[in-house]
Amino acid sequence: MSTAHAHNAKAIIGEPEVVEDGSNGSALGSASTAAVEDSAAWLALKDAAIALQGLQVKDGSVPPSTDSGIADPHEVARERVATIVASMRLLAPVFPHDAEYLAASIADFERWSAEGFGVPDFYDSLVAFQPQKNRVDGIRHLVVFPMYTQNGSQNRFVEALIVEAIWPEFISELEAGDYGNKLFLSLRLVDFTPGYNTNSAVLFPETVAMREIPPFTWGAIFQDREAARFRRVVRAASEITRLDLPEGAARMLEDQDLAEQTFVMWDIIHDRTHMRGDLPFDPFMIKQRMPYFLYSLEELRCDLTAFRESVRIQRGLGARLEAGEQLTEVEAETLEHAALVQYAVIFDRIFRFAITGSRVRNYDGVGGQLLFAWLHQRGVLHWTDTALAFDWPEVPEAVVDLGDAIDELYWRSIDRPKVAHWLAAYDLVRGTLTPNPASAWARGLPDDVLAGAPKGYTDAVLDDEFPLSMFFEALEKKMRPVIESTAGIRASDG
Repeated sequence: MSTAHAHNAKAIIGEPEVVEDGSNGSALGSASTAAVEDSAAWLALKDAAIALQGLQVKDGSVPPSTDSGIADPHEVARERVATIVASMRLLAPVFPHDAEYLAASIADFERWSAEGFGVPDFYDSLVAFQPQKNRVDGIRHLVVFPMYTQNGSQNRFVEALIVEAIWPEFISELEAGDYGNKLFLSLRLVDFTPGYNTNSAVLFPETVAMREIPPFTWGAIFQDREAARFRRVVRAASEITRLDLPEGAARMLEDQDLAEQTFVMWDIIHDRTHMRGDLPFDPFMIKQRMPYFLYSLEELRCDLTAFRESVRIQRGLGARLEAGEQLTEVEAETLEHAALVQYAVIFDRIFRFAITGSRVRNYDGVGGQLLFAWLHQRGVLHWTDTALAFDWPEVPEAVVDLGDAIDELYWRSIDRPKVAHWLAAYDLVRGTLTPNPASAWARGLPDDVLAGAPKGYTDAVLDDEFPLSMFFEALEKKMRPVIESTAGIRASDG
């Protein structure tokens, strides 16, 4: 803990009723959420959470002894928890919409401390946290849980965040109309502990340490981080590939707010698609063990549905505009963002997804590779004279065709055994991407595997079943420092 923040923590422990906001000297209780990230109470809470992480082990518990030289880790942990609890009490008046959750969180922390810091159980506070009921643009939440962070840390450490809703009016209208999704939350990161100084761009309830799994009522994506990564990566990739960006895509690279709202529209349609359509399987595929390229197709299906729906919205509103009809302000915003979603899906998929992460069962990587190769082989994407170009008028139809091919695979597979669906899915992918020369799947699985349990099929898939093409190998080498620099990115960094 830093010296300055240690002083703030002591003030909270000693005089919780009169702690001052270090930025302007006003009592925190009268502060607005707009300044809470600079308050003494938040800074003390954040430092205490970080210090507590140093005492926790992977499952979130605090062992009674460590090799760190701390004589009594539980005594130190109790001090850290006392600071967190006192800080949350001070901050609670600034978040009246989260009063029930904050009270439950304080109770969970106090019980965890009193019971000796075993594996934490924050079921009660998780159930009380209902941010989806307050989807108001700009509303903030204080979020404190022991949890792991997807694409970040697998340790269930205490993490603390201040987040802000991104919910413009045109998104509210979309959600109230054809794209209802009561579980979807769009958020902006304001400040956070180290678990989010990573590639993690989601806040999911299933990551929280809890005694049992409740029905989940929300799931959140940090569109500010998605947008900032997009802007940095696409800016660099377009320069490297000498791509002449369309005007709309170029505007997104210069305007973080525009990019954020575009990603909200993309993700609200993507998210609801996991549970809709002619699905041959449980839509929550992550609970199943199957060849990783199946996840590639499912994520790509959802993205291409967002693309297809954006094309439909653009054409519908565009036709009305061309007919001389006056669009409302919200409809005009929707029309603008429908065009931008299409650029976002294509460029994020081919420039970031395809080359981010390792080559060990990288399902997002395969999805990005597949989209690029599909467009190239249909003559609407060109890599000629070391420059990338698109035939933009023909691109929407080609992208929608790929989405249709995946939908057809799913529809037909309703009548197929599971492993037959897997084989058909592999054929779809290898019809465009070249498999690894060592692939058993490409050569044809032997009869003992074909007649055996599904586990044999999955075990036969190589970690890098569909290696990068020569184009992506060259691009990845040049883009590697840019991709690495986006870990922990904030909106202001984009």
